[in-house]
Amino acid sequence: MVAGFPLAGLLAALFTLPLASRAGAETLCTLFADAATSTVLSEEGPGCAARVTPASTFKIPIALMGYDAGILTDAHAPVWSFKPGYASWREEWKRDTDPTYWMKESVVWYSQEITRRLGMKRFNAYVTGFGYGNADVAGTRGKDDGLTRSWLSTSLAISPREQAAFLGRMLRGELPVSPHAVAMTAAIIRYGEVGGWTVHGKTGMGFALDAKGAPVRGQPYGWYVGWASRNGRSILFAQLDRDATRQETPTSVRARDALLAELPARLEKLAGK
Repeated sequence: MVAGFPLAGLLAALFTLPLASRAGAETLCTLFADAATSTVLSEEGPGCAARVTPASTFKIPIALMGYDAGILTDAHAPVWSFKPGYASWREEWKRDTDPTYWMKESVVWYSQEITRRLGMKRFNAYVTGFGYGNADVAGTRGKDDGLTRSWLSTSLAISPREQAAFLGRMLRGELPVSPHAVAMTAAIIRYGEVGGWTVHGKTGMGFALDAKGAPVRGQPYGWYVGWASRNGRSILFAQLDRDATRQETPTSVRARDALLAELPARLEKLAGK
């Protein structure tokens, strides 16, 4: 429930926003904020306040949980082996995986193994303590799968504004996790240098929900969230796109690439604010 409205209804309302082009993606939100305060510096698009599934951007909070709880230890440990029955939507997931590879290839089963080891009580406590979106970890309606699926186009939802605010709290050390957890999470989501800025970020792709709470798979959302740093200044960003139809290149990858292509010019304009 969000501000008196059912989650499915809110997502359905966003899902019906008109697309700019039936052949391509619409940018629902491009947002930049000051990491020191989470003050929004720039916001464009009709969807910056609307909550949608975090999808694989939720690997950032899962990493914080894993490192804080001691389940994860460094950038390359633990290494877990793929097993039959694990999520295997991509061929790249059918191999031994460490935290760095988990983030690079967005391996769903590795996320699920972390949350299973946490257990629902600790998992729920972290999500609530993070103030993460609607903090709803119930999962699929009518199923007891929140521990392993709540962030995968089911109950958990977050807006671009809330994504930026969460990342700001992370960087300022305001979340209930250790400094080691923050440092290691940042290390495994480092993208690299872009126009003189050091970029950290994570993609995610998911779906809206219909009136029955089932994913609508025809028009996926694509996220890219993170921050860029230079000379002691960090600027948060959240990009949310939605495709009119499924495309060969994932919506999330195209959202990331579109943001990064404009990032240096955008940041130069914002750096003085």
